[in-house]
Amino acid sequence: MSEKITIRGGGILIVACLIIIAAGLKSAQDLMVPFLLAAFIATIAATPMFWMQSKGMPATFALPLVMVLMIFIVMLLGAMVAQSASAFTAKLPFYQERLLSFQADMNAFIEPWAARFEVPNPLQSVFASFSPNTALELAGNTLSRLGGVLSNSFLIILTVIFILAEAASFPRKLSDVLNDPERDLPYFARFAENVNRYIAIKTTVSAITGLLATLMLWVLGVDFPILWGLLAFLLNYVPTIGSLIAAIPPVLLALVQFGPGPAIGTAVGFFAINVVMGNGVEPRFMGKGLGLSTLVVFLSLVVWGWVLGPVGMLLSVPLTMTAKIALEANPDTAWIAHLLGPADALPEVDSDILQSKPAATDAAAAAQPGTREADT
Repeated sequence: MSEKITIRGGGILIVACLIIIAAGLKSAQDLMVPFLLAAFIATIAATPMFWMQSKGMPATFALPLVMVLMIFIVMLLGAMVAQSASAFTAKLPFYQERLLSFQADMNAFIEPWAARFEVPNPLQSVFASFSPNTALELAGNTLSRLGGVLSNSFLIILTVIFILAEAASFPRKLSDVLNDPERDLPYFARFAENVNRYIAIKTTVSAITGLLATLMLWVLGVDFPILWGLLAFLLNYVPTIGSLIAAIPPVLLALVQFGPGPAIGTAVGFFAINVVMGNGVEPRFMGKGLGLSTLVVFLSLVVWGWVLGPVGMLLSVPLTMTAKIALEANPDTAWIAHLLGPADALPEVDSDILQSKPAATDAAAAAQPGTREADT
């Protein structure tokens, strides 16, 4: 009985600690959002920096070169997002007025048929539960805030520089503080390798997705194709749900500009891009182990969006994926990572890690009476 009470008390304590941590992160949102963005950008930048060092370039040259490129890219993206989002926000009332007019025309067309067959007008309930105007406004606000963070935050760039400067010496520092480096370092090495691999592959696939979406919208003549391409790039980090959210504003815009036919064509184009990239290209390079279940994706989107705002929604899956990889790196917690993953994705445990896991198992077996005699 006392053991059950202890277990329940421990579970309640863990939940209470998680709630306190989430409340602390939410209250420190202005500080945490730039820091998490910096860590995310530094993870992306570390891959080319280490690649250049492996080719013989000294760290004193590799780090400044990567930083110049990253500063240029971050400032360029920030300026593009901020400018496009500002122009879109200025035209937002016009788009909303056109959408309201389209809704009224659709209701006027459906209402006689609904009255004829004595059924309620289905469009009224649809528009009551989902407002296209709200979707456009939310997209504009999210991009405006992200553009402001990227273009105005000197803290992000400074933090990225310090993280990359410390990245090369971190394994040696970690080896100095661990009690058993030979046993524990493979866990950290596997975690770092999988995080870098996940971020590199996801960023590459997201960039190609955003580029294809931009080209498609530019060919179709939809307003602000670069803005929606950047939105597709950012939301591609959120599997399944992100692709749907990224397609809604440009489809609505095509509807306002050209009518139902081009809007359907835009939706089909987004669907084709995401099927090819999400179901064909990405799984081929990502592997089965690096994935999350749809429920976990949705919950992480809600939780991180509540804690860190719109930017937290964009970073929700990378943050949750990092936690999953950290759990997967240790065989003792790999079962939790399996619960977070899709149904057919069993985490693979590196044989080197299992062999390094240790000597504690062999020592325990050797301590049992009769074990050695039975082996001989």
